[in-house]
Amino acid sequence: MDYVDKTLECVECSASFTFSASEQEFFAAKGFTNEPKRCPQCRQAKKDQRRSSQGSWDSDGYRRREMHPAVCAACGKETEVPFEPREGRPVYCSECYAKVRDQTLV
Repeated sequence: MDYVDKTLECVECSASFTFSASEQEFFAAKGFTNEPKRCPQCRQAKKDQRRSSQGSWDSDGYRRREMHPAVCAACGKETEVPFEPREGRPVYCSECYAKVRDQTLV
C-alpha cells in the first residue's frame, strides 16, 4: 500500500500535525489500526504524566518495584519482598521460596 502524509488535528491542543507516510507504514507494520489522536508534543506530555503518576521509574524507563522488609519463615534470614507481608502468611527468602516452589510442583 502506498502511504501519503496526512494532516491530523490534536484532540488535546487542536494543533495540526503531520502523520507521515513512514509513520503510517510503521503503524501498519505494528498492527495498529487507529491513527494518532495527539500531536507529538501532547503525546509526550501524556506519557510523562502517566509515568509521574505511577510511582518511581529507573533510568531505563522501567517501573521500580517497591520492596518491603521481611523475615524468612523457613531460615529466619532478613529479606525483601515485592509485596506487603501479612500476618499469618509465611514469607520466604528467594532460596527457600525456590525449594518450597519445587516441592509443590512435584
